[in-house]
Amino acid sequence: MLTLFEHPLSPYVQKVKIALREKAIPFQVTTPTGIGAGGAGGDFVDANPRAEVPAVIDGDVRIFDSTVILEYIEDKWPSPSLLPATPAERARVRMIEDVMDTQFEAINWALGEIRRFRRADGALADSLISTAATQTSGFLAWLERMLGDRPWFGGDAFGRGDLSVVPYLNNAASYGNAPTPGSALSAWLERVNARPSVAETAREAKASVASLSQVAQLIESGKFRREYRDHRLEWMVKSGGIEIVLKGLEKNNIRFSADFK
Repeated sequence: MLTLFEHPLSPYVQKVKIALREKAIPFQVTTPTGIGAGGAGGDFVDANPRAEVPAVIDGDVRIFDSTVILEYIEDKWPSPSLLPATPAERARVRMIEDVMDTQFEAINWALGEIRRFRRADGALADSLISTAATQTSGFLAWLERMLGDRPWFGGDAFGRGDLSVVPYLNNAASYGNAPTPGSALSAWLERVNARPSVAETAREAKASVASLSQVAQLIESGKFRREYRDHRLEWMVKSGGIEIVLKGLEKNNIRFSADFK
């Protein structure tokens, strides 16, 4: 049986779980230990030297990166297809996925740093939260245009575009940055959250929030380090949060992508 290394709150993991459930592929999950504390190892790091979730073991196959995993799933289990029929439409949903995985993810992740893990307070926190809301509004407008009059991002059927968007929009909504009520995007979000594959994945994510209750204290003590990679670091720098990065470096409670060994 396929093994998925996960944390339920990871939108990258959620994408993979929704795809597996849509295709009725049996899988087992395991949450690796030591990711933020520097102690990750074993089969997890063997599958992903970056020590990031998701990673997959399927027999002798080891795969990391959510997009690569989704491509593998589609290649090995092509039915039902989660990609549109035409090359142009496939390119369009892949572009949507890339934007969500990078620029949109960075906004939600930064809000988690501020609201959940208390990296900033006072005027700095207020400024960053306001900036995040403005940026999110722009991306929601873009998603509204990408959806157009289609029922799903890929056209007539639920697929890759939808599962690539819904984890991020649910997270944004939890921070008060939901699509405008009555909009086509808001109706799509309600529709997509009613799908069993999405609903189950969202329930698992919500249930895991309680496990974060002590993380802020662990971060402050330096026992847990959050990963500031590529788009996340860019967001902090361009949005006025460089102070957070500098303090994190000083306290040694942030980290970057692991070197391969």
